[in-house]
Amino acid sequence: MHTNMEEEFFENELAKRFEEMLDNNDEYYFDSEELEEIIIHYLELGDIEFAELASQYAMLLHPNSTELKIKVLEVLLELEKYTDAKKIIDEIKPSSMENLDFLICCAKYYSLLGNPKRSIKYCKKALKYNEEEAFLHNFIADEYFNLEEYTLALEHYREALNRDLYDDYIVEHIMNCYTLLDQQKDALIFLNSYLDKFPYSEIAWIEYGNYFFNKKDYEEAIVGYDYVLAINQNAISVLSNKGSCYEYLDKWEEAIDTYKELLQVDNSQSYTLYKIGMCYKKLKQPNTAIYYIQEALKEAPQFYIGMLQLSNLYEEIGQMDKALQFAEEGAYYDCYNVDFHKRLAYLYINDNKFSEVLPHLAKMTEYEPDEFYNWYIYAEVLMILGEYEKTIETLNSAKKMHENKSEIYYQLSNAYFHLNDTIRGNEALEKALKLNAELLSHMEKKYPFIKKNKNETEKKRNRKTQ
Repeated sequence: MHTNMEEEFFENELAKRFEEMLDNNDEYYFDSEELEEIIIHYLELGDIEFAELASQYAMLLHPNSTELKIKVLEVLLELEKYTDAKKIIDEIKPSSMENLDFLICCAKYYSLLGNPKRSIKYCKKALKYNEEEAFLHNFIADEYFNLEEYTLALEHYREALNRDLYDDYIVEHIMNCYTLLDQQKDALIFLNSYLDKFPYSEIAWIEYGNYFFNKKDYEEAIVGYDYVLAINQNAISVLSNKGSCYEYLDKWEEAIDTYKELLQVDNSQSYTLYKIGMCYKKLKQPNTAIYYIQEALKEAPQFYIGMLQLSNLYEEIGQMDKALQFAEEGAYYDCYNVDFHKRLAYLYINDNKFSEVLPHLAKMTEYEPDEFYNWYIYAEVLMILGEYEKTIETLNSAKKMHENKSEIYYQLSNAYFHLNDTIRGNEALEKALKLNAELLSHMEKKYPFIKKNKNETEKKRNRKTQ
């Protein structure tokens, strides 16, 4: 049931009469003040459709009313009909520059068009009437914030807060300004001062916790978050942040307890279940970790991060078939995630399934071409499979980004030697030796063809010199 105040807000007698007129497809008379009240009622409710109907009817009955045109202007701004709004601004501007509502509409108009400086000018003109000061200072502050003029934004947010001490939005944006201005000490002084006056301010304690969270003082952040939870035990984001604090402090049991509290109040549970699972993983309890991450997947079947962790956990307990299953599922749902391709590459190579690994190695070099090891292992597997021409093609692509990596040229020389192309093989080997001769003995063990062809080349050179 609505309280009397709520009933007054939602059930306006004039609005009822207006709606009755519409239902009956009739025409009732309303004076200009009544229509103004009806439009304001619908604007406050956020019912823009009825506000527009009321404003159109107002112009039929009172086409010359400046006050009603200002209300029509408000409706047009809500509807984002800026061309029509500009026509009204130009029409009534000569007679309305002393009207507070008109000045605010002009400020909104220019703000919505992305002209904050002009918007600020209209707000400052409106301030001289000493009305709506909290709103206007807040408006000005937002415009300066959008201009990245954070010192001026902070000044006006403080002015707004002086006039509306309980506005959470302002408190939050004051802290944003201090952060962007890197004025951390001033931010803490402001918070402590505000909390001294308003010790039950939920937003202020949230900002206090976040302040110390960002400073990596997780113990003090928890103090702030605990005050929030004493005020509002269902603060979802705060419970989540508190759990993260315990994780950073390696207090896994406390983190689990906090996340279990979060499960009681949060309807979206998959990520929380996942976090609990990860905490149990840290506690070396892989089976319990698997249980919670599987519960997360029940909540969100395409939660691919959980699939990756399940793959790791099943490997940890020796169930390689399930490790492979969840890696494959994750890659299916998130085929552009290179971590899944790396995971599958590792599992296939570990199981000597070299043909199956090739598509994933190709994706690794496509998504992370700057990672040299992706190319190196791709060429390695191609050579294991005897695909030396493909190896050369791959390594020539790798050279474009890793031209100073000697391993590429050692691999190239091996591939050329297997194809009996001793000229190119020796050229690649000479390049490799110039870059890093110390790797030669290791590469000769890894690729015996290098040693064999190197020895034969040296013998030929010796014969020519004799």
